[in-house]
Amino acid sequence: MTGLRSSSSGLRALRPAAFGADPGGERLARIRRSPHFKDGVFQNPGGPARTRPSGSTLDLAKVFLDKDTRPLRAPKGTVPVHPTTFADLAKAPATGLRLTWMGHSSVLAEIDGHRVLFDPVWGERCSPFPFAGPRRLHPVPLPVAALGEVDVVVISHDHYDHLDLPTIKALAGTDTVFAVPLGVGAHLEHWGVSPDRLRELDWHESTGIGGLTLTATPARHFCGRGLRNTQHTLWASWVVAGEEHRIYHSGDTGYFDGFGDVGAAHGPFDATMIQIGAYSEFWPDIHMTPEEGLRAHLDLQGGAPHGVLLPIHWGTFNLAPHPWAEPGEWTKEAAEEAGQAVALPRPGEPFEPAGKLPAEAWWRGVSGELRRTWRSVGAFVAEPPKRG
Repeated sequence: MTGLRSSSSGLRALRPAAFGADPGGERLARIRRSPHFKDGVFQNPGGPARTRPSGSTLDLAKVFLDKDTRPLRAPKGTVPVHPTTFADLAKAPATGLRLTWMGHSSVLAEIDGHRVLFDPVWGERCSPFPFAGPRRLHPVPLPVAALGEVDVVVISHDHYDHLDLPTIKALAGTDTVFAVPLGVGAHLEHWGVSPDRLRELDWHESTGIGGLTLTATPARHFCGRGLRNTQHTLWASWVVAGEEHRIYHSGDTGYFDGFGDVGAAHGPFDATMIQIGAYSEFWPDIHMTPEEGLRAHLDLQGGAPHGVLLPIHWGTFNLAPHPWAEPGEWTKEAAEEAGQAVALPRPGEPFEPAGKLPAEAWWRGVSGELRRTWRSVGAFVAEPPKRG
């Protein structure tokens, strides 16, 4: 028995800190009481979602290793990063709402006098290891410390490209509050965030932070950081409402019919930050194509163009077989066809949704050939992703 205990202790010592910690105690009891937790796992809205790639491993490998398409999954040249400075962000937004896309799903939202940082990932790789895993395709626009004071950090779920250990460690020493889905607080406590700075929410629960109301809303995805995916931490999209403005961050999600319900309960929104990258026919249930992302935005706005769509979850990491620039190009075309305002900032470029929107297709100067076209049929329709 002593030998077994020593072996177990040794295995724990080898566990990377980036794996985080599993929920326990009252946190685990609360998870088990959740109406969205059943049969030992959190359940997705809209029925079961396939969280592992469909098809055979060989089919997937052929797509990822194809010598003709593989070079298209990274930029050919240097990605243009906007030279944002602390001084730029120190000026209050004239309209009361300003968004700065930092790359991937990381967005600084300045809303009604408060500052909200969504899914901050400043690490070089989205991986538990510093020597392996998807590496940044562009540098961070500015250091975390140059952001200035942040009132609340919002985390959508615990995957490495959304919950980054080095970034959380850097923010743990500040006074910021962390709003996270149910169970994710276990990771943050393990990394040094004090429990009194955590707001841990189930879907449809809200918390007030300063003059903001933050609500965790459903998403169609999954979770997990370690070798075992126990589905004991929740994933979420987020609504942030201030005195004058409302914004929405999708996190990672497949398309489902619940976007309209979120919009009816909390919208319409001045701006939405919608995942439109890292999609594939191999995992159609858990990530949206640009066409689906546009449809989600319109659902959130009551079915008609309104507010501004900011595409996120693309351009920074190579996580799927589609060409690097395809999400930007497809989103631009679909939004224009639907008459929906879309912001296309370079990483680090601040903009105000009520002001002049960045609209240049900046990726074209550094992208490879885009061999796919999308039909123009008057209703933002593209070839539907394969299901099943």
